[in-house]
Amino acid sequence: MPDTLPSLKAMLAELIATPSVSSTLPSCDMGNRAVIDKLAGWLETLGFAVQILALPGKPHKANLVATLGSGPGGLVLAGHTDTVPFNEERWQLNPLALTERDNRFYGLGSTDMKGFFPIALEAARGLAGQPLRQPLIVLATADEESSMDGARALAAQGFPEARYAVIGEPTGLRPVRMHKGMMMESVVISGRAGHSSNPLLGNSALEAMQEVMTELLALRGELQQRYRHPGFDIPQPTLNLGCIHGGDNPNRICGQCELQFDLRPLPGMEPEALRAELRSRLLPVAERRAIAIALHTLMPGILPFEESAQSELVQAVEQLSGHAAESVAFATEAPFLQALGMQTVVMGPGSIDQAHQPDEYLALEQVQPAINLLKGLIRRFCL
Repeated sequence: MPDTLPSLKAMLAELIATPSVSSTLPSCDMGNRAVIDKLAGWLETLGFAVQILALPGKPHKANLVATLGSGPGGLVLAGHTDTVPFNEERWQLNPLALTERDNRFYGLGSTDMKGFFPIALEAARGLAGQPLRQPLIVLATADEESSMDGARALAAQGFPEARYAVIGEPTGLRPVRMHKGMMMESVVISGRAGHSSNPLLGNSALEAMQEVMTELLALRGELQQRYRHPGFDIPQPTLNLGCIHGGDNPNRICGQCELQFDLRPLPGMEPEALRAELRSRLLPVAERRAIAIALHTLMPGILPFEESAQSELVQAVEQLSGHAAESVAFATEAPFLQALGMQTVVMGPGSIDQAHQPDEYLALEQVQPAINLLKGLIRRFCL
């Protein structure tokens, strides 16, 4: 089959011009099938066998698994196809059009992370017909920015099977082998409303929440004493009290109050064990105040991630990149691919500082080095 793959710039322009926002707000959320279909066509041009897997109950959202070659091992080049919502009025440029200026590619998703796909395809150009010792797999997922439901679906399906995975999130081409997990939780207190002139008429959810917050901050201190990982810039787990809502009027006893918080566990900390500890800390407050306190999970959560420094993949990317593997503060799909049995690292072009920002860009100086890095990995693990 003749290679009719568009240029890297043309591919990136098409991907940026194809909106694929995922959001927890239904009014902002949209599908990613148009992006998946574009990638599928280009990968088929390169000789890949393509599978498009719709997310359960979401036919407008899908993962893509494209495979060149066969065998029990193989290398996965992975990325997500969705972007965050954007405020067009804050952009100086059109967010849905590729602009090349000042040695940068500007556009929504240019660095986080639609820009990784044309780079991966460019690295794979010319492989068709070559004797691959192990398969090369390009993986494109849905909904990373909102729920990670694409990666969760793949983990549930036990697919794809491979030995190594590189997730092309923007790390400045420095390999990352660990990050913290993410839990988003809610405490809802149901009290009894009443006239503020007589406290006996009600049971204040807001006053009970003060005790709950004290318990959560005490637990945070205990967790930070108990757990520490020197591989992170902030070596302890964190717990952030994010937002609180309660009551409806100054002259009414607050009948209901909700606090939402996030907890970032270190590798080795189990989310379900942490939730059990949270419940045990809040139960005495509920009993003492004769009030209902419920703990809810706002999203399924993301496990902490750590790949061994001695793994073959980590040593390979360190050698090819010239940088020691490090940690990052943001969460990725790495735990889900690692759960499928793959040695996994996070490494891609661009800066995370550009992610989710107006006038997001990918520096052109990172494009060719990224292609060269991926070609080196393909030579090492597939050819």
